[in-house]
Amino acid sequence: MRCMSRDILRRLPYGLARTGAILCGWWLAIFSLLTCVEIVGRKLFGFTLHGIDEIGGYPLAITCAVGFSYALVQRSHTRVDILLTRLPPHVAAVLNAGSMVVLSIVVVFTTWRGFVELRESIEFMSVANSPLQTPMWLPQGFWFVGLVLFAAIATIFAIDGMRLLLVDWRRVNQRYGPPSLDEEITAELRAASKHGDRRP
Repeated sequence: MRCMSRDILRRLPYGLARTGAILCGWWLAIFSLLTCVEIVGRKLFGFTLHGIDEIGGYPLAITCAVGFSYALVQRSHTRVDILLTRLPPHVAAVLNAGSMVVLSIVVVFTTWRGFVELRESIEFMSVANSPLQTPMWLPQGFWFVGLVLFAAIATIFAIDGMRLLLVDWRRVNQRYGPPSLDEEITAELRAASKHGDRRP
């Protein structure tokens, strides 16, 4: 039972981050299509999709918030590991676990500040200073959901990192340390292999 709960705690963040990344990807694809329609319509047919330029600013903040989570589960955040790779493995494990704790603290604080901003927008019924006058709680709400996802995953990783530090510190480096060159090469080869298998 205890192993099953730990397995769920490992898989759940990956599933949530991947789902969020896919939804954001579809959103950006639809927005790109609308932008093409806007360009062609304005140049050739003299019509415009009002507000498409304003709406275009919102996906950036929202997809960034969700993308932080996906990058975290993929171990893709930039890490300056020049010194880390030269330290003894058990010292590196302490630093990797500690980095997860510090990250979770920063992200939780950022999420709380995001909630304050969202609450004020709802309380004062703020709207965008634009012809569309979008209620600001709407894009900020999606942005806040992305921050909550990031904070939840970072906190789960911090707790798991500290737990592993006590029971099996070698797995801390495997799970939360920066990927080694061999791991990056293996991941690229695996991705290339999957891409090749999908070709007709």
